[in-house]
Amino acid sequence: MNIKPTLLGHVGAVAGAAISVRLSPNVASGIAIIGGKSYRIGQVGSFVRIPQGYHDLYGIVAEVGANAAPATPQGQPEVSDRWMTIQLVGEIVGTSFERGISQYPNVRDEVHLVTEEDLAVIYGTQDGGQVLIGRLASAEGIPVRIDLDKLVTRHSAVLGSTGAGKSTTVSSLLRSIALGGDAEAAQGFPSARILLLDIHGEYGRALESVSTVFRINPNAGAGELPLHIPFWALDPAELLAFLMGKLDDKQLTQILDRIMDYKVKAVSAQPAPGLDVNSMTADSPSPYSLKKLWSELLDPEVRTWLDQQRLQPALDEAGDPQTLKAPKYRPHGAGSAAPFINQVGVLGIRRQLDQMRSRLLDRQYDFLLHPGDWEPDLDSQSLKGLPELLEAWLGHSKPITILDLSGIPSPVVARLIGAILRIIYEGLFWGRDKSEGGIARPLLVVMEEAHRYLSKDADGPAREMVQRIVKEGRKFGIGAMVVSQRPSEVDDTILSQCGTFVALRLSNSADRTKVQASLPDNLAGVIDSLPVLRVGEAVITGEAARLPIRCRITLPREEHRPNSEDPAVAKRWMGDRLPEDYGRLAASWRAQSPTWTTLRVIRTKLPQQEIEAMERELVVSSNVVSIGYEPTTSTLEVEFKNGVYQYYNVPDAMYQQLMAAASKGQFINTYIKPAYPCSRV
Repeated sequence: MNIKPTLLGHVGAVAGAAISVRLSPNVASGIAIIGGKSYRIGQVGSFVRIPQGYHDLYGIVAEVGANAAPATPQGQPEVSDRWMTIQLVGEIVGTSFERGISQYPNVRDEVHLVTEEDLAVIYGTQDGGQVLIGRLASAEGIPVRIDLDKLVTRHSAVLGSTGAGKSTTVSSLLRSIALGGDAEAAQGFPSARILLLDIHGEYGRALESVSTVFRINPNAGAGELPLHIPFWALDPAELLAFLMGKLDDKQLTQILDRIMDYKVKAVSAQPAPGLDVNSMTADSPSPYSLKKLWSELLDPEVRTWLDQQRLQPALDEAGDPQTLKAPKYRPHGAGSAAPFINQVGVLGIRRQLDQMRSRLLDRQYDFLLHPGDWEPDLDSQSLKGLPELLEAWLGHSKPITILDLSGIPSPVVARLIGAILRIIYEGLFWGRDKSEGGIARPLLVVMEEAHRYLSKDADGPAREMVQRIVKEGRKFGIGAMVVSQRPSEVDDTILSQCGTFVALRLSNSADRTKVQASLPDNLAGVIDSLPVLRVGEAVITGEAARLPIRCRITLPREEHRPNSEDPAVAKRWMGDRLPEDYGRLAASWRAQSPTWTTLRVIRTKLPQQEIEAMERELVVSSNVVSIGYEPTTSTLEVEFKNGVYQYYNVPDAMYQQLMAAASKGQFINTYIKPAYPCSRV
C-alpha cells in the first residue's frame, strides 16, 4: 500500500536539467485525492517536487508516456509508457523559493506530486514588488504574482492569436499595477509611469480612471486631451521624406542646412537652457517653421527676372508663407526674351514642394504639422517647447499615459512611433540622474500591435529605437512590453531581449516556434499546449515568473475591458435593427474619427425643475443605477455610480434599444457615448 499519497515515482535518469521519472506501480492514471482536494496526475505543465534533505527541487512536467522513456545502452528507448520527463526550474531552501538549482537529484530519488500547500509556498508571498496577474489554471485558489522589477527592467512580451485575450491581459495587468489587484493587498503602485501606444483606440475606456488619454479627436467630456506630436521633434531627413518624397543627396543637404540655419537663429534670439548653438545639429529637437521653409524653397523655383542682370524680379503678387500662398511671377519669355528664368538657388524640387504644400494643408496631419501651441511661428518661436511636451506625457498625476494613435493615417504610424520613442528615450537617457529621469522613476513602454512597425523587414526609426531600448534601456530605467498576435513577424533582436513571456493561445506553428526559440526555459511540452489554451489563459515564463506557469488571467470588470471584444453576431442579427444613418458613417470616414457627430455643440442643460421632474427607472447593471428619457427634448439621463450624465439628441428608438439591452453599460459605451454630446448634471 502506498503510504505516501503524493509519491509519483522515482528518478530513472538525469541529463542536466532534464530528469526522466519512472512512475510508481501504485500510481494509477487519472485523479488523486489528497487532503480532500483532487489532483490530476501526469499533466503536462504541472509541477513535481523532489526532496533533497533540507531543501526541495521543483520541476515541471514536459512530456509523459513512451516518448519520455530514456534510451537503453543499445540506443533503443525502453519499452514502457510509464515515464515522465521533468525540467528542473528551481528549489526551496528553508522557506523561500529561488529559481535555478544548486544540486541535481540522484537516481532512485523520490518524485512527489505538488499540492496546493506546496504551491502556496512558491506563489503565496506578498513581498513588495509583486503584482497579481491571475490564478493558477490547475489550482485556482492560488494567486499568481509576477516580479514587477524584472517585468520592467528585463522587458516582456504578451503574445497570442487574435481573440485570445491579449488586450484584456494587458488591461488587467496595467490596472493591477496602478491600483493593486488583490483584495488582501490592494496597494498598487500609484507612482508608476507607463506609456501605452494604443494603435486601435482600445484602452481609453478600460483604463479611464488610472490614465490620461491623448487622442487626435479627443472627447473633452471624458477628460481626454488633444494629441500633438511636434514635427520638429522628428528626424528632419525622415520628415522630409514624408513631406516631399524622394530627394537626392544635394537637395537633401541644402534643405537640412537651411533648417539648421533656422534653428541657430531661433536659439540665438531666444536661448533655451542646455542648448548651445556651437554644438547644435539639424537633428537637435528645436522648433523651426515649415511654412517659412516651403516659401523660401519655392521662391527660387518660380522666380523670373525683368532684366538679364537679374536685379529686378518680375513679381506680380507676393506670396504669404502663413497661409501657404505661393508668389506669382510673370511667365518666362521664349528664347532670349524677358522675363528671364532664375538660375540662383534652384534645386529642381518644384514637384516635391507641391507635395509638401498638400501635406501642410491636409487636415488629417494637423496633429503633426500644426501641433497647437507647439507649432512655431515664421521666426521659429513656439509657445510651448520640449519641456512642456515631456511634462504632458510623463509628468501628469496618473500612472498611465495612453497615446491613442487610432486616428493617425497608416503611412506615418511607424515614423511617428519612432519619433515618440526617440523623444521619450532621449529625454530619460540624458536626464537619468535627475528626479524626472528613468532611474528615479522608471518608465514602462507598452507597444500594441508591434508586428506592424517592429517587423524584421521594417527599416525605420521605430525598430531602431525599440532595439536600442531593449538593449540599453535597462540601465536607464526604460522597459519595453511588446504586444503582438504575430511573433514570427517581430524582429528577432527585439523578441530575444524580452526576459518574460506571457504567451496566450497561439494557433500558427511559425508563431509557436518563434516563442519556443525565445523562451529562457527549455519547456517544449508546455509550449505545445499553446494551441489549446482557453481564452484568457496564458503560459507565463521567464525572469518575472517564479516558475513557468499556466495561469488564468484575472478578468477586469465589464466596464474596464478594452473595446476589442467580438461582436455578438447571432444576437445582433436576431434582434431589431438600430436606427441607421449612412451619412454619419461617411462623415466619420471623412473625418477619420469614429466619434464624429453632426451635433457637436452641447445644448443648454435642462433646468433644475426638469431634472427633478425626469423620472429614472432602476436597472440591473454593475455600473448603471438608473435611466430616464425625456422624449420632447430627446434627452437621455443616465445615473452611473459616479454621477448623473445627460446625453442630448438621442432618438427614442435608441432609448428603447438601450432598455432592451442585456448589458446597459456595454450598450452605452458602444452606441451612446461615441455618438451623442453630453454633460454632467
